[in-house]
Amino acid sequence: MIGNERQLRVAYSFPFRLGASRICYTAWQQVNGLAAAGVDLLVYPASLGRAVPAGVRVSQTLAVGKWRVPYRVLGTERALALHDRIVARRLEKSAGSIDLIHVWSLGACETLKTAIRLGIPTVLERPNAHTRFAYEIVQKECESIGVMLPPGHEHAYNADRLQKEEEEYRLATRLLCPSEFVVKTFLDYGFRREQLVRHIYGYDESVYFPDPQPRNAGAALTMLFVGVCAVRKGLHYALEAWLKSPASEKGTFLIAGEFLAAYREKLEPMLSHPSVQVLGHRNDVPELMRKSDLLILPSIEEGFGLVIAEAMGSGCVPLASEACTDICIHMKTGLVHRVGDVDTITEQITLLDRDRALLEKLRVGALEYRPEITWKAAGRKLLSAYQETIADYRRSAEVLQNKSPMAVASS
Repeated sequence: MIGNERQLRVAYSFPFRLGASRICYTAWQQVNGLAAAGVDLLVYPASLGRAVPAGVRVSQTLAVGKWRVPYRVLGTERALALHDRIVARRLEKSAGSIDLIHVWSLGACETLKTAIRLGIPTVLERPNAHTRFAYEIVQKECESIGVMLPPGHEHAYNADRLQKEEEEYRLATRLLCPSEFVVKTFLDYGFRREQLVRHIYGYDESVYFPDPQPRNAGAALTMLFVGVCAVRKGLHYALEAWLKSPASEKGTFLIAGEFLAAYREKLEPMLSHPSVQVLGHRNDVPELMRKSDLLILPSIEEGFGLVIAEAMGSGCVPLASEACTDICIHMKTGLVHRVGDVDTITEQITLLDRDRALLEKLRVGALEYRPEITWKAAGRKLLSAYQETIADYRRSAEVLQNKSPMAVASS
């Protein structure tokens, strides 16, 4: 609420299919969380893949009914630009009924420019680190292990995309950062702390929940990796650490996700170990998490790491790099290691294999933290970020008005 008087009115622009996979799922859950938090939402998705809560108004930009513009035919860049122009035009008609505009990268420049002209504050979603940082760190890692990214890969250097994203950074009132790691990458590139505002993502407690059956403390350790098996996720570090640990003698390392072909070829000698099971893409991830002791995410670059929240909700203890989400709190809800520190990862796997009391303590700590990381909790946190952005925007506008020549003359 603004001054406890009425609902906050937000226009939410998403240039892809709301409710599909990956960031499309994240955006859909954000909409659900915001609706639950009491935000008055007008959502502009390119198209709608799942139903949204009652009361949320939807205005698709690249779809009419069941018919939608195929990105493959139009081309992704043109489709994103078209979505952006359509949202910018529609905002002109509803400007007086909007308190803030929430946009996503690559489909926001015209919308942001229109918002500036109309005097509406904006937040730009940053689901990952600063893109320039991500390009550089992933390229360096690829060169280090001898893997080449294919042309068009999302982390292969793209000068046009980077230029567009950096213009969006400049135009937005605030950048929404889901972790302190993301914040740091922007600070390192010269952004001021007041340009960045924190929020979090969450997990769906109706899907991710712990196994009601008690765990067998004497069973062999099961460690799980979930996600796209790409260089940035650091799976090579997890494999090396697993095979160095005595846990691999009797335990199992499950890998659920699709591989970048060149990356799989590079890792094949480790993947062929009898303790490692490559499962490919799976639709039973919640059940895998319930049956696993550990979730490993040794990313070299990350935004939030949804799988960590989902693992915690399932009673699966996370082992995460410092590039991952803040909710993995060392020795409380999981264990944290420095990026690329194979020795520490090895020690942590071995420790939790041998000390099942500590493993259970961390599991309980993760489960106790669950109320803080649901999508409803994330919605309330995002609403707070909106309110902070609007308040700062108004204070800045008042300062500028007081410094204007007419204000000085009238005084």
